[in-house]
Amino acid sequence: MINTVRIFVLFLFLFSVSPLFSQDNHHYQTDFSVENFTERRTNLFEAIGNNAIALIQGTGGRAGFSVFRQSNTFYYLTGLESDHAYLLLNGKNKQTVLYLPHRDEGRENGQGKILSAEDEALVKKLTGVDKVKGYEFLSSDLLRTGLIKANAPFLYTPLSPAETGNDSRDELLYGQARAAADPWDASATKESLFVNKINSQFPQFEIRDLSPILDEMRLIKSKEEIVLIRKATQIAGLGIMEAMRSTAPEVYEYQLDAAAKYVFHLNGARGDGYASIIGGGTNAYMGHYFHKTDILNTGDLVLMDYAPDYRYYTSDVTRIWPVNGKFDKSQTALYTYIEAYRDALFKYVKPGITSDEVLDFAAADMKQYLKGKTFTKPHYLKAVQEGVKFRGHFQHPVGMAVHDVGVVHRVPLRAGMVFTIDPMIWIPEERLYIRIEDMALVTEDGVENLSAFVPSSIEAIEKTIKEEGLIEFHPPTELPFKN
Repeated sequence: MINTVRIFVLFLFLFSVSPLFSQDNHHYQTDFSVENFTERRTNLFEAIGNNAIALIQGTGGRAGFSVFRQSNTFYYLTGLESDHAYLLLNGKNKQTVLYLPHRDEGRENGQGKILSAEDEALVKKLTGVDKVKGYEFLSSDLLRTGLIKANAPFLYTPLSPAETGNDSRDELLYGQARAAADPWDASATKESLFVNKINSQFPQFEIRDLSPILDEMRLIKSKEEIVLIRKATQIAGLGIMEAMRSTAPEVYEYQLDAAAKYVFHLNGARGDGYASIIGGGTNAYMGHYFHKTDILNTGDLVLMDYAPDYRYYTSDVTRIWPVNGKFDKSQTALYTYIEAYRDALFKYVKPGITSDEVLDFAAADMKQYLKGKTFTKPHYLKAVQEGVKFRGHFQHPVGMAVHDVGVVHRVPLRAGMVFTIDPMIWIPEERLYIRIEDMALVTEDGVENLSAFVPSSIEAIEKTIKEEGLIEFHPPTELPFKN
């Protein structure tokens, strides 16, 4: 009895002091050095000039049990994942200040260490900023940047919507447009509210958009960023390959999603880089089909486009394969064309060339490819001929977002750019859509296909499908089950 009491008392003691131990374990990224963040902020100083300041608002707190994720911009400049944070870069004195909330011991007892204003020495050491203050000092520091004098500095802040998860700017902008069209929707963008707040408190500032400067910086990936994108691509490919193995008639689209998700989380991803696109048969015809509720049918193709959110970076890989494991004659001819187009596009990617030149050269190759080729139906030939003229095979940048910021079209390509090569055709007569998508990294002397390991030849795909998959190894439990 005495031993039982001692054990119980010891358990209560350990339970009561465990939050104290957990508070000592701060959570901060290890993928980038202090020098990486300092270099990025130095480049930002050079871009805004001496008579300007830059003010970046981090992501606010999440309601309920949603897991906090910092905005891509704030993370890119600091690596910090504390909510309600602000970053001020003063171009006049080249000083960088982080403004953070104060310690919330009750919250830390439940969640663990949260870097706050009281951690000034530690935060300075981790991020390389010059000062760390409570966010109540931001107003007075803005005043001291030069508003008392005649020559007020320009104030740069991002006007584009902040990416805070499995979203991209283009989709965020479309969402804002839909909300604006709804006369009953009273929501305003976080960026507009922030600008209005600045204007109401300090109308002396001339506000300028920081987004184009940040976009140009993020376009060229550093070696550290490429490491993360490469890992995200490898995880994406492994997830898609597991889905291939798990494919069979009568399997649900969402079950392929589950197989890939298992691989993602098993390899350290925090979740989706974007919602998976998994469409069997005519569902694939919808480019962003997210429902994933239908059964896969023999004779159909299934398209899968999916990648993880891995340490704030993602990828974008797509494959299409036969549900029954074997391409038929018609599918073979169409798919082989897509594969050949992918190879033709990669053939010409290198520094100095433009997307238009890549598309022109690849289209010329594909015109030669089609000479003597036959297809089982006239509208299949029409579709591939239209595909030769299509200009969307050279797609979008990829990095911290799947549709990442920056411009890769009609500009000379540079080493460090990452984007997708995405050949595709539509066959409206049968509502068929066929494409594959790979990750292109421009190197100093050419290009690397980061997703080349993911099966793309007919032989490799059919071989992979024959392998035992996760769903076969552990099929879903029939519900409801009896206890």
